[in-house]
Formats: sequence, structure tokens, C-alpha cells
Amino acid sequence: MPELPTADPYLPGHGDPSYSVRHYDLDITYVPEGNRLRGTAVLDVVVATETSRLVLDLAHLQAGKVRVDGARLKKWAARDERLVLQLAGPAAEGTELRITVAYAGTPLPVIDEHHGDAGWEELTDGVIVAAQPHGAPTWFPCNDRPDDKATYRITVSAPTGYTVVSNGTLADHRRRASVETWRHEMDKPMATYLATVQIGRYVTVQHDERTRTIGTQDADLAGSFDQQPAMMEFFERAFGPYPFDAYAAVITDDDLEIPLESQSLSTFGRNFCTDDWSHVRLIAHEMAHQWFGNAVTLARWQDIWLHEGFACYSEWLWSEESGGPRTCDEWARHHHDKLADLDQDLLLADPGPALMFDDRVYKRGALTLHALRADVGDDAFFDVLRGWAAQQAGASVTTEEFLAFATDRTGRDVAALLEPWLYDTDLPPYPG
Repeated sequence: MPELPTADPYLPGHGDPSYSVRHYDLDITYVPEGNRLRGTAVLDVVVATETSRLVLDLAHLQAGKVRVDGARLKKWAARDERLVLQLAGPAAEGTELRITVAYAGTPLPVIDEHHGDAGWEELTDGVIVAAQPHGAPTWFPCNDRPDDKATYRITVSAPTGYTVVSNGTLADHRRRASVETWRHEMDKPMATYLATVQIGRYVTVQHDERTRTIGTQDADLAGSFDQQPAMMEFFERAFGPYPFDAYAAVITDDDLEIPLESQSLSTFGRNFCTDDWSHVRLIAHEMAHQWFGNAVTLARWQDIWLHEGFACYSEWLWSEESGGPRTCDEWARHHHDKLADLDQDLLLADPGPALMFDDRVYKRGALTLHALRADVGDDAFFDVLRGWAAQQAGASVTTEEFLAFATDRTGRDVAALLEPWLYDTDLPPYPG
């Protein structure tokens, strides 16, 4: 039996590099009682290399009907949490196809040895989708690879009384009998793991034109989520214009161990509604991901520091800007001292799947940026960040591309400067 493709070695059994998706149109009905989902997904795809086989990722849910427009579908089958579509003949590079999949079942998270569980998850009364890095197939058929970004239309019907939040702009909201239907549109390219649906009994607090918090009626936002407009203003000065139309923070009625990143919104548990710095820093962290991780997305999971190092450094910047517990330099020195006492076995530019979300990736990644800042100075450093975010918006990038961009922008050999931080396991001396 032919082996199924893997697009990224960090996530075996996910993604098919033979084609790319340009647009997802998802129409989903969800019934909380019994945790039942029914959906139709329409994928507009283009063939990247000649192929007679297309493989989609779909976990725990059962496809009932599959259609391909633009080529003749010979047969299809479910195999290893994937859908294998066999065409009657090879489709040439550049061929445009439309794949329609009707599916249903009980959505459940996926679990693997390195990343734990991810994807569709029931709450006490509602749903969260936390898809990073491998959970997207738990709620829609997709080409689950981080470098395959597409636009989305996501329509979700749920019982009256539930609010549905998803990526992008709310384009339509209708109530019919005991069901409400919500349609969101994301017109900026988005990786599959950043697509999300949040369902709960929520109310909305609109902070300003672009920032809002969606949570339970009694959620206390003072000293925490009410800082988001100021964070947005500061990050725009530091990183450039916000890359999407608006930003939302969703607060579930359940406690969550960590916040959940997705494009144009983030999700937190109600335990984050405090003014404690350990929580406030993560509100800043998730917002910063909208620039670094969402608009500009890694092409390979090995380059995760381009997301987490940048977002962690943003925490330190916000601490200094807001009069938090430490200045940016004090945070950098603090975490350099802590890293020096830990095992020196992490290769930042390629940590491996078991360590890709290790806290050392976050802190050493932030220190790598601090080393660049110390060498080139504030003006050049923030010019690099703004230029990188602007030039690469909507793109998928690598560490090598960032080093080349920063070198060109500053006139310094940034690759040589940052090589010890990225490609050696031993911790370099404190920069500056």
C-alpha cells in the first residue's frame, strides 16, 4: 500500500505537498448535546506537482460524500485519519480543482506523543478549538501544513443562546427558530492551525473600534483585558499597522492552563481575569502573535522561534512600556541567568518536535532578538521588525529568510551575529 505523504517532519502524517488550498468554505452545524457535528467543506485547490492522488487530513470524523470538480474522481477512502482521493488520471501542475466533502460525527482532540492533545474540545458549556500544531483536522478536512495559507469563510449554526466566534469579520448573523447561524470571513491568508471556532454563552465588551473581549457576563476585565487597546497602540508603534481588521479576546467560563493563539483572536480561561503580571504578559504575548505567527507564519515547524521568541520579547517590551515589574533589559538578564542553569541541549533553529514548545525556545528566542537589538541599536532594530512584518505579511517564512532580511536592512552580518544563538547549543554570553 503506498505510503501517505508528510509535509513537515515535525508532524508526521499531516499535510500533502502535492497541492495547495486557496480557499476554504466551511458550513457546519453543531449540537452541544451529545457533541455532534455535521459539515460540508469546499476546498478550492491548485496542483503544485503533477499527481493522481490528493490526501486530506480529517481526524475522528467520517466523510459521507466526496466530489471533485475539474478532474474525475476514481475513488476515495478513509485511511489513518486522512482522506485519500484517487483521480482517474494525473492532474498537471497548475490544475485548479474544487473538492467538496460532506462529513459528520463526534469531534474529539487528536493526541500525539510530543504535542499532547489539540483541536476541538468540549467545555462545561460550549466548545474551544485549540489547533496548534496538529488539531485542525478535528473539525474540517484540510491540507494540514503551516506553509499552506488560504482564505476562509466559516459558517457555524448552533442552538439559540450560544455565541459563535471565529476568525475574521462577522459577515452575517441570523436566527431561525431555535438555531442561530454565524458567518465569519477571513480574507487574509491563514494557516490551518490558526483557524478556530469558539462557542459559548458570551457577551461582548467593545473596548474601541478594533479591540473587544467576548466572555461571560460576570467576567472582570479590570487590570487585564482592558489593557488591550493600549497594547494595540504600542505594538503598532513597535511593529507597524495591525495586520487584520479587528482583534478579539475570548474568555471561556472554564479555567484554561494556557491561552490559545489563532488568527485575529485569542482564547483565555476565566482564570486570566486578574492583574497579575503572569497573566497580563500572556495577553500581550497572544496579541503580538498577530504580527509574528499569524500575519507572518513559519514555513517549517523547526522555525517556531520566529513566533514564540518574538511574542516573548513583546512581553518584555510591554512590561517596560506599561511600568510593569521589570524593564526589557532586566527581563533579558533575568532569563539569561535562568537559562544558564538549565541543560544546554537545545538547538534554537531546529529544536526537534519534542522540544519545539519548550520554554527555552521562547526565552532564548527572545534573547536572540535582544542580541540583535544590542548590536544594531533601537532605531535599526525596530525598523527590522516593522519592515519584516510589512514585507512578509501573508507569507510563510524561514529563519534563513529573516537573517537575510535583517542583514540587508541593517547592513550588518546578522547571520554571523546570531549564529551562536541559533545554531549552537551552548548559551552565548549576555549581549551588550
